[in-house]
Amino acid sequence: MTLLIIIIVLALIFDYINGFHDAANAIATVVATKVLTPFQAVLWAAFFNFLAYWVFGFGVADTVAKTAHTMEINLVVILAGVIAAICWNLLTWWLGIPSSSSHTLIGGFAGAAVAHAIAVHGFSGYVGEDGTTHYWYEIVSWYKSGKDGGMPSGVLIIIAFIVLAPLLGALASYLISIWLLNASRKVIGPKIFTVALMIGTIWLVSSLMVPYAEIDKPRFDSHFWSVAFDPHNIKWFLVAFIILTVSAFCLIFSSLNLHQADAALKKMQLLSSAAFSLGHGGNDSQKVMGIIAAAVAVFIHTSPPGTHLTSWLDVVLPNDDLGIKGVMPGWIPLACYSAIAAGTLSGGWKIVKTMGSKITKVTSFEGVAAETAGALTLYFTEHLKIPVSTTHTITGSIIGVGLTKRVSAVRWGVTVSLIWAWILTIPISALLAGIVYFLLSVFIK
Repeated sequence: MTLLIIIIVLALIFDYINGFHDAANAIATVVATKVLTPFQAVLWAAFFNFLAYWVFGFGVADTVAKTAHTMEINLVVILAGVIAAICWNLLTWWLGIPSSSSHTLIGGFAGAAVAHAIAVHGFSGYVGEDGTTHYWYEIVSWYKSGKDGGMPSGVLIIIAFIVLAPLLGALASYLISIWLLNASRKVIGPKIFTVALMIGTIWLVSSLMVPYAEIDKPRFDSHFWSVAFDPHNIKWFLVAFIILTVSAFCLIFSSLNLHQADAALKKMQLLSSAAFSLGHGGNDSQKVMGIIAAAVAVFIHTSPPGTHLTSWLDVVLPNDDLGIKGVMPGWIPLACYSAIAAGTLSGGWKIVKTMGSKITKVTSFEGVAAETAGALTLYFTEHLKIPVSTTHTITGSIIGVGLTKRVSAVRWGVTVSLIWAWILTIPISALLAGIVYFLLSVFIK
């Protein structure tokens, strides 16, 4: 029990570090464009980080919890992974490198699990409980096909999104920037496109709404409020609200003078940064929730028969193959969202400088496009239960708006350095976690 509590405390510390390490992702552009002061910006971002508690489900948490097979590891594995993730996060924060907190956590978890498998079984095959031969590398869930043709999961999918997440962010921000630029012209074409997009958005979101009869656990007695505040529905309401707000601005953009347009864009930056902060809180907090849930599941599995388990340990990891629905006590998400919000309040000013000015010069126009694109990308990947990096997403989005000016507007020297940090995060975290695991194994049996 003591080891489990240590893991939970360290996981929440990591969540706090994640908050101030990644605060720049949500506030860099609003600080760079002077829409908010740094203090106002972190308050704004922290509030929406915590508000995500009522918006998002636990899909990403489930994916992270299943990074390694919990029936084949012990608590030392999870402890080593969390310690390695904390070390790498602190190092990159100190150096001002916007690396991925998500990937260092997953890399640490996977690396410690592999080290455990090698320590227990060596490099040769062994016969598992199912009677088949297994190997040390199979302890990590590398790839799993999606149910009924759905999105596959596993570490390889997470690795793929090291490339795909910033590309999606860059493409989305580039297209939004082109849309806004054309909307500023006094021609009818962009307005027709905008109206068509608004109609298409309303139709798409209404078709994706989950009706009351299909909601597993309604939050309210009222049918209306239960549908309105269902996590799945809230996300799509937010997507519609963001797109319709930008669309409304595009319809009047050409009639505004330069001063009026800049003032309107700065107000819209508050919306776009809030939307991104919601996505940041929902995406990154779930990763720590997944680690804590995995630790509790391992504790339950490794406890001697007849051990009395208190209600706060009532955790069940979902299993689609067996039709088992997940159970997570309320204190886990509440603690995780509180920790990341507190961390965001602490800020991370070295990384703010990198994100807000070193990649490309950011104006209110670019800030709206980048944050809107980043938020939509995070909502989309969260819907697919893929734990992507908010750092990679917003960096790609900032690059995308830079490309609308000219290729040379992006400072590619800085960008290449960031990409190297992204590529190295998972392997270095995995290696560091493996070393920490072997060291801890000497003292913890």
